[in-house]
Amino acid sequence: MKINKKYENIVFTFLMAFGMSCLISFFMMLITLGFSHFVFLNWLKSWGIAFLFAFPAAYFFPRVIRKVMRTITFVESD
Repeated sequence: MKINKKYENIVFTFLMAFGMSCLISFFMMLITLGFSHFVFLNWLKSWGIAFLFAFPAAYFFPRVIRKVMRTITFVESD
């Protein structure tokens, strides 16, 4: 598959948000419900909702965090 280089950041962000929201929602469902009450369809719904929030957050947060990081001066401790 070939994708234009200008879309690299958005594809990377999409894949990271996809994987992280999938993994986190899966384990949160297991923690909350336990393995015996885990329902695959409920997890898919939960993951879908998590992804709707994860993708925009993964896209915009780094920009904001980079701006904040530019205002911080890091020094070597003595």
